[in-house]
Amino acid sequence: MIAPIPPKSPATAGTAIVTPIQVRTYPDGRMDTKNASTYTGLSEKTLAMMRCNGNGPKYVKRGRIFYFTADVDEWMNSQGRLTSTAQAKQRPV
Repeated sequence: MIAPIPPKSPATAGTAIVTPIQVRTYPDGRMDTKNASTYTGLSEKTLAMMRCNGNGPKYVKRGRIFYFTADVDEWMNSQGRLTSTAQAKQRPV
């Protein structure tokens, strides 16, 4: 169940409300596609398309698709940080 967002009071009108997100991982660091989606902020469909195109994070298929947290972190950090859309246009695909 998702808790309703309380109305903003004048004291908190300029501050963002951050809600923690729970991601479940197995003891060895694996997470399924749903949790990897939550972890990365990408949809499950986007992760599936990235698997097909070969440009997403490393994964293993053991009956189901699993991502290791370390591999996802490495992939996200390797993408670099952009400060504008102009930088994104200059980045090689």
